This record gives sequence, structure tokens and C-alpha cells, in this order.
Amino acid sequence: MLRIDYDDPGSLTTLVSAARAIDDMAAHRLPVFVEPFLSRRIAGHVRNDLGAEAVTKSLTIASGLGATSAYTWLKVPVTERVEDMERVLAASMLPVVLLGGVTWGGRARRGVRAVAGGVAVADGAGVGGGAGVALSVGRGCGGGAVDTAVGLL
Repeated sequence: MLRIDYDDPGSLTTLVSAARAIDDMAAHRLPVFVEPFLSRRIAGHVRNDLGAEAVTKSLTIASGLGATSAYTWLKVPVTERVEDMERVLAASMLPVVLLGGVTWGGRARRGVRAVAGGVAVADGAGVGGGAGVALSVGRGCGGGAVDTAVGLL
């Protein structure tokens, strides 16, 4: 998980460490999954911004980390407005896994449908401009949920 807080000077150290970890994984030809969020502290609690602009910025930042993105995947949350997912994912050419977890029955399922619709509109070019496949495989997803996602794609 890569939390980026513009008000927290520690975020720069986190970004540098993440870039080094991505480089180390690539040196061993191992995939790395980066789960980026723009976050901020509100009343002492970390809150992730799931607005389309924030999710787009976070995945764009994560896409640029490291010397190569050859082994980098993004774990992307479904935005507050599911309709924004196709536009959000167009900001990166990296393969994507949509976060699902316990929200599978709600936003994540609609997000997969929105992305699947984008694939059809893109004439088979693929998710995020041809870079990957969107599935929700988080906690709380039964085998039926994964089958549904694959069927939608």
C-alpha cells in the first residue's frame, strides 16, 4: 500500500522506498503490486480519497516509480463514481487489478462492469489502453464473484 499525503513530509521517503522496492523486484523479474492512494489525516485518522481526480493522480504517481514498470501491477480502488473508472484507468498503461474485498457486492462489481464496458468500447484494446485485465480478487470474494468478473470481461 502506497499512501501519499501532500501534507506529510514522510510521503517523500515512502515514495523513494517504494521506487527502490520496485527496482529490486524488477531485478529479480518478480511482479510487484502497488496499491496507491492519495490520503490525508482527518481528526487523527488516515482517509483515502476515492474521488476520480485523486485516484487518477495516485495511479499516475505510482506508474512512474522505479527504473522500469515491466513487472509492476496497480491495485486500484473503484472510484466514488463508478462511471469515472474508464477515464481513471486510461491514465496508466500498467496492468490493473481492481480492489474489491468486502465491497464486491457494491462499487467493485459496478466498477468491473464499467471497465468491461470500456474494453468493448475500445474495440478489444483492453483495460487502460491495452495494458491489463481488471478483476476483483480481494477478501470476501467467493469463487462465484470471480467467475462473474471473468464473465463480464
